Amino acid sequence: MSTPTGTSIELVELGKFFGIAARRFDAGQSAPEMFSTAIDAAWHRLAEDAEAHRAFTAEHAGRVITHSETSGRGFIEWVAAYEEAYGALPEIWFTNADGVVDTAALIAYRETGHVVAEWNCAPAPGDGDDGNAPAGNTR
Repeated sequence: MSTPTGTSIELVELGKFFGIAARRFDAGQSAPEMFSTAIDAAWHRLAEDAEAHRAFTAEHAGRVITHSETSGRGFIEWVAAYEEAYGALPEIWFTNADGVVDTAALIAYRETGHVVAEWNCAPAPGDGDDGNAPAGNTR
C-alpha cells in the first residue's frame, strides 16, 4: 500500500486544515468544509494507513480527526481564520484531484477574499473509542 510520506503541498495544507478544524471544534463551531478535491485526495491516501493518519492528525490538530461524509455548497466560513494564521489560500485549494485549477474560483477568491464552493466531506473529532486514538494525544 502506498501512503504519502514526506512533504507535499497537499499534506502541508491538510495539516493546516486540521489545525483550523481543532480550533473550530474547541470554540464550539462547526467543522470546516473540505472544498479542495486535491487536498481531499491526499487525505484519502493518508487514511489508507490508519497509524499514519492517527499520527498526522495528532501532530497537526492535537487529537484524532476522522473523515466525515457531508455535502453542501455555500460560503466557506473558515477562510478568514486560515488567512489570519497562514496568509492567503494557495492555489492548491482551488485544484481538483486531477491537478486542474479552477481559475474562476481562484480569481474570485483573490478579488473578494471569499470562497463559495461545494464540498462532500469535513473533519470530525475522533472520540477516542473508535480505535483511531493514539495514546495520550486525544483531548
